[in-house]
Amino acid sequence: MISKMESEYIEVLCYTRTPQEDIIYASRLAHSMHLAYSGDGNQFQALNHNSGVLFAKATHHENGKLRAKSLKNPYLFHMADGRFGVVAVRTEADGQEDEESRGAVLFFTSNDLLQYQEVGLVDLKSDAYVLDATCEYDESCQAYVIHWCDSNGRSYRNEIQDLNDLDGAGTPERAEPFTLEAVSADIEGIQPRNVIRVPRETAQRLVCRLTVPQNVAIEVPECITAASAEDLKMLKATAVYSDGTTAPKAVDWDAAAVRWDRSGTYRVKGTVRQEHYAFPVAANRADPCIAKWNGKYYFIATNDADGNRTLYIREAETISGLVQAGESLILDTQTYDHIKGLLWAPEFHIIEGGLYIFHAATTGEFFDEECHVMKLREGGDPTCAADWSMPRRVVRKDGTELCEAGKVISLDMTVIQVNGECYAAWSERQFVPEDLGAWIYIAKLDPKEPWRLTSDPVLLTRPDVGWANNHTFVDEGPFALIRDGRIFITFSSAAVDATYCVGLLTADTNADLLNPGSWTKGNYPLLTSRSVPGEYGPGHNSYVTDDEGVTWNVYHARPGVEEPRGSGIRRVHFDVDGYPVLDLTEERDLNPALAEVSIEVIVKRD
Repeated sequence: MISKMESEYIEVLCYTRTPQEDIIYASRLAHSMHLAYSGDGNQFQALNHNSGVLFAKATHHENGKLRAKSLKNPYLFHMADGRFGVVAVRTEADGQEDEESRGAVLFFTSNDLLQYQEVGLVDLKSDAYVLDATCEYDESCQAYVIHWCDSNGRSYRNEIQDLNDLDGAGTPERAEPFTLEAVSADIEGIQPRNVIRVPRETAQRLVCRLTVPQNVAIEVPECITAASAEDLKMLKATAVYSDGTTAPKAVDWDAAAVRWDRSGTYRVKGTVRQEHYAFPVAANRADPCIAKWNGKYYFIATNDADGNRTLYIREAETISGLVQAGESLILDTQTYDHIKGLLWAPEFHIIEGGLYIFHAATTGEFFDEECHVMKLREGGDPTCAADWSMPRRVVRKDGTELCEAGKVISLDMTVIQVNGECYAAWSERQFVPEDLGAWIYIAKLDPKEPWRLTSDPVLLTRPDVGWANNHTFVDEGPFALIRDGRIFITFSSAAVDATYCVGLLTADTNADLLNPGSWTKGNYPLLTSRSVPGEYGPGHNSYVTDDEGVTWNVYHARPGVEEPRGSGIRRVHFDVDGYPVLDLTEERDLNPALAEVSIEVIVKRD
């Protein structure tokens, strides 16, 4: 993190990257704005795992089909009102010239360099393709001056008083060629652009949000008065992280020398507990979900080992116990006439005291894949197939099928329960008459009959940015995490290969969740192949909270670029703004050198 002893302002560098192999860092990822910072004014350090933070949005045709776009030559500048602005050249997805952007530059605004708004294309009143551009506010004329050059090497300038007025630029005037100050940074693939100075507070938050924290201290009280070993067991340590955040940690205390039957003072040692989950915890298992039901934990996932033809459940007393637990078959493609294949993305949900499994299945063909629901009978055993009802297809509020078979598929349905209301969110993909890609929708759900919607579906997100439409146009796998008055919906995007990643939608719990304007979509994914070494294409995650109140991310990824998918488990940390951190690895979560602690235990007896 940034030292408190350094200057009042910090330098921030914006850049793009050279594309790598298509499966590693494709052009749709490299052609985005990246950020780095310098704490000493000399060395720059990449933020966000050297991954993009700002991507151009796709355009769409009248039939709804998306056309992916990228950006090149971003330029970061200060706006007159204190915000940040970015101008860039919009291109086709592969970086080629974009006919729709001829004679224009793409303009974004941001309050904090974390969340950006794409305002649109500023018309420069020219028919030439823009090759490069800069923008600065000129106090003398109280207008923004856009310097730009075309693909033939001619340079121009336009003045515009309000960049939000996309048609408000004046006539271009010929100008002297412009050059950017050379920047040297030892960052893989960097194509540097420009550097600006930002206030320390802004930079500190930027660094905290876009770097993974690490454990720097463990705190326990100097002493505690306890009457029993149970009192001591309840005492937790506080892990302190480099960004100033904290997390409670259970401690395994060695209290063998304490005489609980007599008064005295004892020095007790302990070891801060760190659950270890070697990846993968379950091979050939994808789209995993863990839930607690009647005092036990249950694991279910898509079974890649047999071509997605069965669903198995694991049962254990603890989450860690699920790793070695046996499996029980609860659904296959032989039992029911309407369930013939592609058993995808099962999820447990407890609704009004009943346990349900939401999953996708097909009557036979891929294009008939639809969301289904099973219910556990009252008093039933989740590991017993006979105790689960026949899968029932999800229907609209009027009783008609959610999607038209053969034309639109539905999958990955999840349940969100907040403020006494029940919602479903899921992914749909229209294939006929045009393949529109997978889009995520939300609707109210009847808790009495949770296979029935009670409102019309509302679009939440579609794959309109480079990290979401890399290799294919997909937003899928939504799952909600509710904390401190906010709903976080993580979802998965891009092809289900090493480019798969996890995006984020956020809303206030008291907002109208059926209003798309209530939701904010993050500009960049929370989890990618660059987040955790050795885990490729992470995605389709869910969350479970254990008996200690710790929230765990349950996800799938690949142990190698071309390896089969497997399930993983990692603790969810929460950053300086309360947003989930999904890439806090075990060694950063707890520094082993700090794991040993001690405390003075005072026992008082009458």
